Formats: sequence, C-alpha cells, structure tokens
Amino acid sequence: MSKAVAGQNRRGILFVVSAPSGGGKTTLVKAALDADSDLILSVSLTTRQPRVGEVEARDYYFVSADEFARRREAGEFAESADVFDHAYATPRAPLEDAIARGRDVLLDVDIQGARALKKLYGEDAVGIFVMPPSFAALESRLRARGTDSDEQIERRLQRVRTEMRAAAETEVYDYRIINEDRDQAAREIRAILTAERLRLTRVGEPGLD
Repeated sequence: MSKAVAGQNRRGILFVVSAPSGGGKTTLVKAALDADSDLILSVSLTTRQPRVGEVEARDYYFVSADEFARRREAGEFAESADVFDHAYATPRAPLEDAIARGRDVLLDVDIQGARALKKLYGEDAVGIFVMPPSFAALESRLRARGTDSDEQIERRLQRVRTEMRAAAETEVYDYRIINEDRDQAAREIRAILTAERLRLTRVGEPGLD
C-alpha cells in the first residue's frame, strides 16, 4: 500500500536491510523493488571496480578513492565503511529529500551502515536483518557465487560469525527474517513494508473527505 493509496500524508520511510555476506539480502531487495512501484532504491558509492553485469548508477556509483575521501570529508554521506579493502557509502541528500517528500527508500547496507543509519534517522528508519537458515547454507551460497577466492571466502566466513550476533541488536533491527525459502522471505519483506506504512505514529490523525 502506497502513501497515496493510504490517503495519508506522512514522512518517507527508510527500510534498511542488512545480512551476513551471502545471506541473500540483495535478491530480496530486488524482489521487493520489483513488487512495489512506490519503493525506490538507495544507490551507494564504492571505490571497488564494477563486477560483471553491474551498471553505473543502477548498482553503485563507482568513484575513485580520492573522490570518495573528498565527499566523506565534506559530510555528504549518511554512513560509510571500509570493507575488504574497498570503501562504501550512502549519499545523504537523496535520503533526506525522500523523507521530506514522503517517498519510501530501500537500502541494502552492511551492519555498520545499519547502525549508523538508525542512529542518524531514528524512527524514520526501519531495520530488517536477513539471516541464512544455517551457517552451512551460507558457506554454500558464498562458494556458489564464484566471485571470491578461497581466501576471500574464509575471511567472509570469519566475519559472518560476528555479524550474526547483530541480529539481537533491537536498537538497530526491528524485524528478523530467516531466508530459507526465497519466496516466503520476499512475502515477509512486503508484509513489513505494508505494516510500517500503516503504523499510526506515521499516518497521523484520521480524516475523511
């Protein structure tokens, strides 16, 4: 249900989705965007090179390390992090414009980013943690992607053990989804979107024309 369908004026919502590496959040984010025309994607910046099939301004804004550092110093980022030898960041201006205009934004970020966004935007941000069904399933997904070396996979798996504990951070995450069945997990994401859009603290006083 969109803001227009609900018939209420409200601030936009930042739906912040994160997961351990290989948890399947990117697939769920795409499914949510495909199913909901009122939802827009926050496109991050990164200093890494594009992977096969990635498109500038659709998947990421690919920038040099110098450009990234300049923009971080200027305070243009809502959050930023250095992950596996590369830097990533979420531009701040598009988020604040969307909140002011009542547009809902989906953000695919890591756990550090989710913490920073919840701290910065408070009730305007809704945290969703996507968990794999098991550690073994997660390892299998990472290896099946074929994008990382064995050494990189081992580094990611070590990081995952720490990341999984973040699911208990209720000050950051409002919802937890176990991504065992992709279709079911996608339905749960859509249910969260609907529930948050209908929350009384967002839609304000009822009114009839």
